[in-house]
Amino acid sequence: MNGKPVVDEALGELPAWDLTDLYPGPDSPELKQDLARSEDSARDFQKTYAGRLASLDGEALGAAIAAFESIQEVLGRVMSYAQLVYSGDMSDPEVSRFFQGMQERSTTISSNLLFFALELNRLEDADLDERLKAPGLARYAPWLRDLRAMRPHQLSDELERLLHEKYVAGRAAWTRLFDETMASLRFPYQGKMLTSAEVINRLTDRDPAARREAAKSLGKVLGDNMRVFSLITNTLAKDKEIEDGWRSYARPVSSRNLANFVEDEVVDALVGSVHRGYPRLAHRYYALKAKWFGVEALPYWDRNAPLPEDDDRLIPWQDARQLVLNAYADFSPALAAIGKQFFDQSWIDAPVRPGKAPGAFAHPTVPSAHPYLLLNYQGRTRDVMTLAHELGHGVHQVLAGPQGHLMAETPLTLAETASVFGEMLTFQAMLAAETAPKQRKIMLASKVEDMLNTVVRQIAMHEFETRVHDERRSGELLPDRLGEIWLETQTTSLGPSIAFDDEYRHFWAYIPHFIHVPFYVYAYAFGDCLVNSLYAVYQGAETGFAEKYLEMLRAGGSKRHKELLAPFGLDASDPAFWDRGLSLVESFIEELEAMD
Repeated sequence: MNGKPVVDEALGELPAWDLTDLYPGPDSPELKQDLARSEDSARDFQKTYAGRLASLDGEALGAAIAAFESIQEVLGRVMSYAQLVYSGDMSDPEVSRFFQGMQERSTTISSNLLFFALELNRLEDADLDERLKAPGLARYAPWLRDLRAMRPHQLSDELERLLHEKYVAGRAAWTRLFDETMASLRFPYQGKMLTSAEVINRLTDRDPAARREAAKSLGKVLGDNMRVFSLITNTLAKDKEIEDGWRSYARPVSSRNLANFVEDEVVDALVGSVHRGYPRLAHRYYALKAKWFGVEALPYWDRNAPLPEDDDRLIPWQDARQLVLNAYADFSPALAAIGKQFFDQSWIDAPVRPGKAPGAFAHPTVPSAHPYLLLNYQGRTRDVMTLAHELGHGVHQVLAGPQGHLMAETPLTLAETASVFGEMLTFQAMLAAETAPKQRKIMLASKVEDMLNTVVRQIAMHEFETRVHDERRSGELLPDRLGEIWLETQTTSLGPSIAFDDEYRHFWAYIPHFIHVPFYVYAYAFGDCLVNSLYAVYQGAETGFAEKYLEMLRAGGSKRHKELLAPFGLDASDPAFWDRGLSLVESFIEELEAMD
């Protein structure tokens, strides 16, 4: 929490984040004061406005939304701090207790605010349109537009309050069980007990025996805990089915699409394009990789293995920093200047630690503060790409901050734009600097694998998730059935050149997105294909692209995807849009085939 760096012999000095920009500590007077002030403000807000919104003119309604936003931002700061402390060590019972306590307190306080959105959505369109002529309310027009998109699925005030208050003892509790179970698991490997992040990293080891041992260990430990993971998954799927039924959502994915402000048909077009592309993308590439490895089919633990000629060099942290910042600066010095702050001001937590959340994320916190990045940096080229990815999120969040707490957040489909674009900038810069044919082949292959992981594998995960939620409506799914669906969707997507052993059926269990944010995963494919098309526009642009790009990021959640992409001549509702994005992946595979 205090930003003290960790020195790694191979990687150098790895930064740890300093959370004191949010609060000095979990027991700090500042945190207690914010909670007490929020409690009083929320109660006063309810007394002042409950049942009165229909009588307010435009300026008064705008002032009410501003007051609501202010309270929500303070609560957002509190919960951001609690989430980041918890992510730093999920295995510490005191930290878990603190996180749960903050969730419960925040939920109780925000219950006093719940009436506000419900009453706003009961206003007639014509009445609201008239009031939006007032400047004080007009500022919040995008937020009101998005809020009112949920009107057809809004329940009674009593039911909405019940669902809100039960959340901490329902979905949030099951999510916490998943997180703490994963954080506590240890995977035997070469006489040591590794965390999930450490054992997954061994799947890219140069030594085939090491990759095999890591994969077998991961599968076995997940399998040993399959009853817990299956129970969590079945319970959350049933919970979603019940709520979706009450809210009249047509399909399990529909609520996520609405939250992303993207039409069902657009997502269906994306999924269909990628699914049709499985043979010419993943099947084709893994057949090529199997040939490089001299086998008919790669064992699944070799799917992301370094190529035989790869020297598997480690990239120290300072080198990774310069690679990413230089790539950003070549595109836009303004973008790099924002990115540099994350390194200079302890906004990144990079070391692997027991109990720390696995994977990586960028947490926006609140506009009055700044984002934080969590990584598990282990020096691989993929770790550099992850740094470029999460830094893209962070820069996006900083640029969108002036939109204010209610409108800074970007829908998931567009939230991946800056992150994937940052990866592409970094990759293209590294590729341009490499002249040796062997190294270019290694870099291209690595990029293709990352793109397949982002597009093909995420859509396969989406199809797994869809089938699980569909089948759950007929009853609880046994662990074996969950494993069957996983193997079927993975085999279809990756093709005949990947061979799966039985324990691979358990690998679905470590994917946190299924638990934290149902149907999140297609956003990665959406973002990757979108960026591929966007990057093609950038390559053909003469001047002004970077400025338009930064303006798109500054918009935050104030505009929908059609408005944001229009200045670049792109339209995600056009089915050809997705095929255009996939063609870049295909062109890289063709280049690799030509090198043989």
